[in-house]
Amino acid sequence: MPAQDKIRVLIVDDIDETRENIQRLLQFDLNIEVVGTARNGKEAIQTAQQIKPDVVIMDINMPDMDGITATEAIRQKIPYAQVVILSVQADPNYMRRAMLAGARDFLTKPPSIDELTAAINRAGAMASEERTKAATTTPSGSANPSIPGASAAAAHGKIIVIYSPKGGTGCTTISTNMALAIKNDKNNVLLVDASIQYGDVCAFLNEKPKNSLLDLIPRVDELEVEIIEDVATKHAASGIHILAAPSRPELAERVDSEQFGKLLLYLKQIYNYIIIDTSSFLNDVVGSALELADLIILVTTQDIPSIKNSVQFLNLADASGIRRESILFVMNQFDKKYSISPEKVKESLKQDIVATIPFDDRLVKTAINRGIPLLIDNRAHPISKAILSLAEIIQQHLKAKEEKAPPSPR
Repeated sequence: MPAQDKIRVLIVDDIDETRENIQRLLQFDLNIEVVGTARNGKEAIQTAQQIKPDVVIMDINMPDMDGITATEAIRQKIPYAQVVILSVQADPNYMRRAMLAGARDFLTKPPSIDELTAAINRAGAMASEERTKAATTTPSGSANPSIPGASAAAAHGKIIVIYSPKGGTGCTTISTNMALAIKNDKNNVLLVDASIQYGDVCAFLNEKPKNSLLDLIPRVDELEVEIIEDVATKHAASGIHILAAPSRPELAERVDSEQFGKLLLYLKQIYNYIIIDTSSFLNDVVGSALELADLIILVTTQDIPSIKNSVQFLNLADASGIRRESILFVMNQFDKKYSISPEKVKESLKQDIVATIPFDDRLVKTAINRGIPLLIDNRAHPISKAILSLAEIIQQHLKAKEEKAPPSPR
């Protein structure tokens, strides 16, 4: 194979013997060429800028700068470069942090030769694809419009999780209508049904999906835009894309939470907004969505059990390190005749209620049974107006949060 067609690899590890062992393993793969090594994170950033590798093999624990921080810096400076993290610990938290920093893969030390070369070949293919996308970018900064969501904004797509710790609060109604409210010519929107046992998103939109999350989860390490397009269901009336829940409840156990998290991180590169509908049961998949969420819409209703459960969730969020500023509290099915008002709930929970969505049981049930959301059928209804208003609040909140964020978070 010509040298220019080989996958150019940079090896980063603070232990000389480890760098040499990895280089020795890779010499037998004719698709791979080791073009440089580095002993620490700072040296890795400098070397990567000089040699422009396709793939970086990055140790996670190094004395001066950890591999996650170095990964983030390299991905910012060389966007097409793909990083494969190596760690002695198979820790899900390390994996999540690595993927959020932009790593392509995560392997446990010491990796087998087959495992390592397979990861590099996958990452090399992705690097080649990213370079091609960059070459087709227009002067205005927008990528090839034939690729949905391949704009600069979509590379930093936002995950919005609609969650309630109590069933029956209307999360799916809010999720489906919220996706419609945010979708426009500039925003590509994906609606993910993470209620993996009894998901109803497609029923609410009168769609009969041929595929589901399970068609992507096993392939999470080799995804491409075309695969996502093939699996996602396109809602004809609005243009939003839908990732359906598994077709049968017993299939839910096949949805691995770590793979689901990897999938969401990949989808952020394609879609501007990812709306996730969840079950009230706090399983590993829902937990993964909440951890990766840019914003959590916490839904309650005017009943004591719902409010009690919301208090418990907020306490759990505090203990888990989820910042209150990432949670927007919404009261659904609001009826003025009941004495539990948003003001009283706010005072009790010390959490602002940013929106109230009025109660109209007959109209909502009709919309569900017809499979035609209110935002399509009756945009002037108070419920529709409340959801449109909430969509504006969400986008303003995300924008403000992004402006406050430091340019290079570590």
